[in-house]
Amino acid sequence: MSTLFEMKDLNSFYGKSHVLHGVNLQVNQGEIVSLLGRNGVGRSTTIKAAMGQVESTGSILFKGEEIIGLKAFQIAHKGLGYVPENRDIFPSLTVEQNLILGEKANKKSRWALADMYQLFPRLRERQNTSAGVLSGGEQQMLTLCRTLMGDPDLIMIDEPTEGLAPKIVDLVAEYLKELKNRGISVLLVEQKLAIALEISQRVYVMGHGSIVFEGTPDDLRHNDVIRKEWLEV
Repeated sequence: MSTLFEMKDLNSFYGKSHVLHGVNLQVNQGEIVSLLGRNGVGRSTTIKAAMGQVESTGSILFKGEEIIGLKAFQIAHKGLGYVPENRDIFPSLTVEQNLILGEKANKKSRWALADMYQLFPRLRERQNTSAGVLSGGEQQMLTLCRTLMGDPDLIMIDEPTEGLAPKIVDLVAEYLKELKNRGISVLLVEQKLAIALEISQRVYVMGHGSIVFEGTPDDLRHNDVIRKEWLEV
């Protein structure tokens, strides 16, 4: 299995605040990897660093190419997709207009509007509705699908189930499985341990800006010490 994305000795900073301390992490082709940990340990910063949104040193390789120092739009054009926790929809545009904005110019995508509407039929029902009046769950569906319209090779998703009803959480889990079926790699930041362990091939646990565990979901299930010290409340 070939490595698609790799962080080596990544250190990241907000001004004088040193947030990430020597993070090493990788995602292979067609793999779902979850980054777990309590709030405030640096998980969101890790994927923001990959998108060039945080001052960083070390190395981030995507498809074998160094991307530290590139701007976010340049990184996105190389095939790295990002779904932020705050969703970032365009509220005055319709659902369909939001989706179309996700397309990359002059690139043939593996995904079409029909695929988005098949993944989330609710979006088809709301396609002519202004995105700003959608429910939180519908906005999350829209953000996930808009990112896919850009045809990324790896999609980084920050807390996709945060604040959603259980039915919508199940839909998001199915969406993530469909990505894997289509060969899209995923780096998932997720608070709900059960979902992360169900859909991931590998998991990392972060504590105080460093990786404190790497292994399979089964490895983590059987590691009471790591779960109690770094995950359980």
